[in-house]
Amino acid sequence: MPPEFTQFANQYRTRVDAALEYYLPSSDEPTQLRSAMRYSLFNGGKRVRPILAYAAALAIDPDINLTLVDPIAAALECLHSYSLVHDDLPAMDDDDLRRGKPTCHIAFSEATAILAGDGLQTLAFDLLTQSDLSSEIQIQLIRQLTLGSGIQGMVLGQAIDLAAVDHQLDLAQLETMHRYKTGALIRASVAMGAICAGADEKQLAALDDYAAAIGLAFQVQDDILDVTSDTATLGKQQGADIARNKPTYVSLLGLGAAKAKADELHRQALGALSGFDASAAPLRQLASYIVQRSN
Repeated sequence: MPPEFTQFANQYRTRVDAALEYYLPSSDEPTQLRSAMRYSLFNGGKRVRPILAYAAALAIDPDINLTLVDPIAAALECLHSYSLVHDDLPAMDDDDLRRGKPTCHIAFSEATAILAGDGLQTLAFDLLTQSDLSSEIQIQLIRQLTLGSGIQGMVLGQAIDLAAVDHQLDLAQLETMHRYKTGALIRASVAMGAICAGADEKQLAALDDYAAAIGLAFQVQDDILDVTSDTATLGKQQGADIARNKPTYVSLLGLGAAKAKADELHRQALGALSGFDASAAPLRQLASYIVQRSN
């Protein structure tokens, strides 16, 4: 990736980490709840969704006061982290490794992991009220996060995913599942950053086309890496989807066609940004990162 993108990603990864530390500091509480929440937040995540929110806001208004975006970025990472904690549970994907470390229910307990996920989810919505944005904008942000994460978004996608184990999906069904499971929260991340910066309807529509393309590309690349990478690089069990007999883009299309699908989605994402100037460079570079990453 270009050095300027690496610098951008590191800068905003550090920024959202500082916000998360501020909103969820460590404490000496008698339970392990806060410790489990922090363990799941600060375990080496790539912070793609917060970085997307910052990049979308800057694409609309390069001079935006970033303190307005910080609680949005933190909320997105809390929501995403909750989803991973619950996704790893024995009743879901039953994973014991996440980002190279024991999953939350292994490091603590299953009950604590469930509560940590619950805490992270509710904290996410609380954070959206902790800014100097107008109440009208705050409500729009809460609505976007609800749509991206709930029964019309990520949770629905996870339910479809669980129901698909040991069943054959066609390509359209697989794409529908992942547009909900992975893509919906990515679309919300871009929309929330743009709304915070005052985007108009035309800009929001173009950014949603971009986000829909990279959201699907993210999952296609995940499926490719599940076959081509290794456990140490991935930070989670390589080949897990195959072992669970879950449908993937590679199992349906083959490896070469799956790579071509990721490339086509990358082109779609860049095309959606054609009306934006150089301020959208980080969004363009993020699209490249998503289809070129190794974990």
